Amino acid sequence: MMSHQEIINKTAAFVRQELEQAEGGHDWWHTYRVWQNSKLISRSVGSNGDSLIIELGALLHDIADSKFHDGDENIGPEKAKTFLESLHLSQDIIDHVVNIVRYISFKNDWEERPFNSLELEIVQDADRLDAIGAVGIARAFSFGGHKGNPLYDPDIAPHTAMDKETYKKRNGPTINHFYEKLLLLKDRMNTPEGKSIAEERHQFMETFLQQFFAEVGK
Repeated sequence: MMSHQEIINKTAAFVRQELEQAEGGHDWWHTYRVWQNSKLISRSVGSNGDSLIIELGALLHDIADSKFHDGDENIGPEKAKTFLESLHLSQDIIDHVVNIVRYISFKNDWEERPFNSLELEIVQDADRLDAIGAVGIARAFSFGGHKGNPLYDPDIAPHTAMDKETYKKRNGPTINHFYEKLLLLKDRMNTPEGKSIAEERHQFMETFLQQFFAEVGK
C-alpha cells in the first residue's frame, strides 16, 4: 500500500505530463495553484475534510477539461478514474474523486448537483479563486486569445441570463466573461476561507475594469 505522499507524488507527475501542451490558463501551473489553495483552505476547516481526496481532486480536476474536448464532460472523469484505478485505491476514494472532477465546474451551477461533499466544496473554492484576481484576469485573456475571441466589443453585450448549453458555447468578447462568470464567483464561494480570499481578488477585478473602461473611453 502506497503512502499518502507517494500517491500524491505519482498523481502530480502524471498530471504535469498530461498537461504539458495545455493552454496557458489551464496548464500544470493552474492545477498547481488549485492544489496549493486546496491545502490552504483545507487547513482552515480543520480535520473535517479527507486530505487525500482533496489533494487528488485538486490535482485531477482539469485532467481533460471539456472545453478542449468538444464539450464532452465524460472524458475528464473517465481519465481520472482510469488513473486512480492504476494506483489500486479503494473504490470509495476513486468514486469521490471522480465526482469532484465531474461536478466542480461553474457550468454545473445551472443544474441541481446530484453530489456534494466538503471535499468538493474545498476544491471548487480553490479552483474559483484561480479564476479571479490578477491571475484570473491573465487566465481569461489567455483563453480568449486561444479561442480567437475579441478582447472587447462595445456592440456585444454580456449574456447575463444563460443556461448551461449557452454558457458552454459562448464565444463573446473576453471582457464580457467578467460579467458572465468572474464577478459572480465571490458570492458562490463555499468556505469562510474561500470567501475571505475572494473578497480581495474580486476588488482587484473591479479596479481593473474601472481602469479598462476609462482607457477605452466607455
